[in-house]
Amino acid sequence: MAVPFKSGQRGLSFIGLVFVAVVLAGSAAVVAQAVPTYIEFLAVSKAAKKASEGTTVGEVRTIFDKAASIDNISSITGKDLDVTKVNEKVVVSFAYQREIHLGGPAYLTLKYDGKSR
Repeated sequence: MAVPFKSGQRGLSFIGLVFVAVVLAGSAAVVAQAVPTYIEFLAVSKAAKKASEGTTVGEVRTIFDKAASIDNISSITGKDLDVTKVNEKVVVSFAYQREIHLGGPAYLTLKYDGKSR
């Protein structure tokens, strides 16, 4: 038994193609701006872990500031860190946010937080 062919065309129209391309380009632009903030977050986490090797609050902040200058971290400084001791181990916590301007009054706010382990 043969299956009859459907009449009419199937596929994506030119207007649909343009719409999909605009959505993909807009998404790619946002991702391209968000990825560097995530890379900076990874550098902050690494610097916080290194700073937790210090014994005093001042030493921890100095170690973090030195690592921040090497890794070009601009979102947070040593004075923004929370330094605590848990079971005789120094724990460095941090929290900050970055804003990405999307257009007009629209912003994408990314909130980062973490602590040394």
